[in-house]
Amino acid sequence: MSEIADGLVRGEDGLVRCSWGASTPDYVSYHDREWGTPVTRDRRLFEKICLEGFQDGLSWITILRKRHAFRRAFDGFDFQKVARYDRRRVTALLQDAGIVRHQGKIESVIHNAKRALEMRDEFGSLAAFFWGFEPEPSARPRRVTRAAVMAMATTPDSIRLGKELKRRGWTFVGPTTVYAFMQAMGLVNDHFEGCHARPVVERARAALTRPKRRGRTP
Repeated sequence: MSEIADGLVRGEDGLVRCSWGASTPDYVSYHDREWGTPVTRDRRLFEKICLEGFQDGLSWITILRKRHAFRRAFDGFDFQKVARYDRRRVTALLQDAGIVRHQGKIESVIHNAKRALEMRDEFGSLAAFFWGFEPEPSARPRRVTRAAVMAMATTPDSIRLGKELKRRGWTFVGPTTVYAFMQAMGLVNDHFEGCHARPVVERARAALTRPKRRGRTP
């Protein structure tokens, strides 16, 4: 692996990647196949925003390596099932060594599942709600470089989304957490210019039919 520009490296396979996405084999797979690809499936969206909450104070690689255990523990992040978890289930989850055993974060997932059901009833889907916060092209940097992305730990849209989620009762949804969610779920394309995945994600975003809301716009 060799650095070819600020924030870009060329891997042994010859592909140029964002440097963070080449640091471990787990990251290579996640960077190439998932990160930034637009997601409209409600369970995937719910999973990601919950896992971003679990990441608070930890590294994403820690959460990524535990993701299968999280999926098993939380019924594949089926929020209709998770919303029915009771105190006994919380106690059982606190004994699960495969996940992050943080009571507040576990209880937040259950609480947020109930809020997700309310949101689905109001807007038709979580996707319809979240994609309503996709930034306008004019709000994005002209060139997505490492420096540009580093300067966007939060954005006006992530702040607005975080505030709206909190207003609706969601927890562990600060603006930095929310922007990381937006990056991963493809609401923005923050692969650096020159990364082999950037044009792939751009094509996927261009081909995407944005989900429609049936309720009001926050």
